[in-house]
Amino acid sequence: MQQSVPTTSVVQATFVATLVDEWTRLGLRDVVICPGSRSTPVALAFSRRSEIALHVRIDERSAAFFALGRALVTSRPVALVVTSGTAAAEVHAAVAEADLAHVSLLVVTADRPPELHGVGAPQTIDQQHLYGAKVRLYEEPGVARLDAASSWRPLARRLYAGADGGTGLPGPVHLNAAFVEPLVADALELAPASTALTPPRHAAWSAADIDVSGQRVLCVIGAGTRETLRRRILEQAKSVNWVVVGDATANETVAYADPLVRHDLAWAALSPDVVIRIGGVPASKFLAQRLATSGVEVIALDGGGPVADPDAVVTQWVSGLPDAQCPSHHADEKYVAQWRAASEAIDHHLSDFWGDELDEVLVAREVVEIANRHSTALVVGSSMPVRDVEWWSVSRSTPVYSNRGANGIDGVVSTFLGVAEGSSAIALVGDVTMLHDVSALVDGCGVSTRAVLVVNDNGGGGIFSFLSQARQVPHEQFESLFGTPRHHDLAVVARAFGHHGEVVTTTAQLRDSLAAALRRDGLSVVVARVPSRESNVARHEELNTLVGRWWSAR
Repeated sequence: MQQSVPTTSVVQATFVATLVDEWTRLGLRDVVICPGSRSTPVALAFSRRSEIALHVRIDERSAAFFALGRALVTSRPVALVVTSGTAAAEVHAAVAEADLAHVSLLVVTADRPPELHGVGAPQTIDQQHLYGAKVRLYEEPGVARLDAASSWRPLARRLYAGADGGTGLPGPVHLNAAFVEPLVADALELAPASTALTPPRHAAWSAADIDVSGQRVLCVIGAGTRETLRRRILEQAKSVNWVVVGDATANETVAYADPLVRHDLAWAALSPDVVIRIGGVPASKFLAQRLATSGVEVIALDGGGPVADPDAVVTQWVSGLPDAQCPSHHADEKYVAQWRAASEAIDHHLSDFWGDELDEVLVAREVVEIANRHSTALVVGSSMPVRDVEWWSVSRSTPVYSNRGANGIDGVVSTFLGVAEGSSAIALVGDVTMLHDVSALVDGCGVSTRAVLVVNDNGGGGIFSFLSQARQVPHEQFESLFGTPRHHDLAVVARAFGHHGEVVTTTAQLRDSLAAALRRDGLSVVVARVPSRESNVARHEELNTLVGRWWSAR
């Protein structure tokens, strides 16, 4: 017989079951759970829902980036459940990335009740507003009370809408929920759900007041828009004869923009009358410099999300997206043909440039081509991989993901595993990035997943060799502070965690290894032994010099 006055444990079980029921109804399908005691009510509530895919990972930082990867690939909120104390603090880096990249995370941190704060209770830190302004919404309802039951479903809806972009930009939200012991109890019968609709996504406003008809329009697209919306933007932009160049995550854009705009003669021939900016900024500093000094009108279209403008070059801000039905959006079609011809000419020259020995640029080209051929999602690490894919690979035809919000190397392998989960994906990262997130290999990937991690092993942080520190700091000091070489055998590291690991040194070996890995369930780590970081700098300089010669000789 049911108790007439339910215990607090029963009430909090009912509270959590109600939240989970509402989130499930709104469309939540993925939950990442880290083991912990205080979060028991939440973990049990999620585990009882057959609609929910549970991903259990033991490292909170890795788990948070795994959740971010799931949210990237599904374009819907993903919940992350962690216990109290430093477990909640471990999530901070992923929250920062989700904030800047507009990725929908629903972070649930368990907490001690108020009476256990400030008295030396274990696993207790101040979790109030732990992530500060990085979250779209912070809620702390306190220990559940039955007389507040009518507020539980609205609370769940507010959090889901905050994460999903129903009340603003998509991003992370934070529920800090206090629980008392005993932590295991059966929930009461849930109150019925309301008939409220799923929070709507943002609609794109018309930008009919833009008039670029007949002009040379260069559209620069960066990260920050959801995959489905990005595809629509690209289709519309191309249909109105805008030349579209983008960062590594942008599909079907004109390739080799960076090496082209580096050269004065090429830029003089390819410079636009109008620049349209959508989303974040590409990695190319040369493109940014050209836009900053071109003197042409730069229009920011924010219908795809916030437009980054670190160089303050935008001259007009407009709400909307390119629209094929708007006559004033149709630009000079000869300009498109001019850019296409230039890109194809570089690709023709590059296709005959390499032999069989791998270098970092060649690895990036091969990985992109294989991802395109197999229609496999690609995750690109920060530092050099994201630049080599953006600058030197063919145009991407498959979904590409990269942590381009905060642009860090933190959690990249975990993000990749989140993208790959239940499907297949290829990632390209550096050796330091792999080692930085080596805890991701503890849990690896689930069943029916084919995850291929390609690691450029150049003996340290390759990006620093391109910076002024490499020339201004004595070599030994530079290596200690910036190059940070590590001498781990990365294939052995992978095998130590129970995954497939192998080393390749030639193009043929890389192609064979990737083909085999895409047929193999589980995580495969393919370590590409490439020349030194100094050699990589020289190779980039050589390629850029050749592009200038090819352009001059055409």
